Amino acid sequence: MGCIMRKRVRQSYYKAPNKKVQSLIAANKITPHVWRLSEGNLIEALNAQGYNVKKIKKISYLKHQVSISYWDKKGGVCSGFFSYRIFARWQQAVERLVYNCGSVRQLQQLSELIEYEYTHYPYPFEIQEAINNTIETCNSELTALESYRKTVQREVACV
Repeated sequence: MGCIMRKRVRQSYYKAPNKKVQSLIAANKITPHVWRLSEGNLIEALNAQGYNVKKIKKISYLKHQVSISYWDKKGGVCSGFFSYRIFARWQQAVERLVYNCGSVRQLQQLSELIEYEYTHYPYPFEIQEAINNTIETCNSELTALESYRKTVQREVACV
């Protein structure tokens, strides 16, 4: 008698069967490499992260991060790769996605992607908190709207 080999199915907390959860960039929900961030926004975000930026020298927008060369406050030239997630523009883009959800189900699907983001990429506390507040507000509004629609449908059906 031969041994029957079973294919082992690996399921993750973040995956539904046959559905791959990805970052917002990989899922093409946000395309930050086409953004053109202002020097002021760049300096503000980098200084908030603890860098002493005086002036931006060069910016290269890549698909998943931005390369920035800058002069620090001591006059030295520094450079690094930085996640788009540290910029206010990222927060606004994620919040726009949340606001554009038309149902609780859509919002839940987007929330799965956002939770994946939180577990795989560092987010500044303020940005994560603002996104979470937006999700909570929209969830409450969509839940109320869907409840209202069901009530109206029942009333119309009874007429």
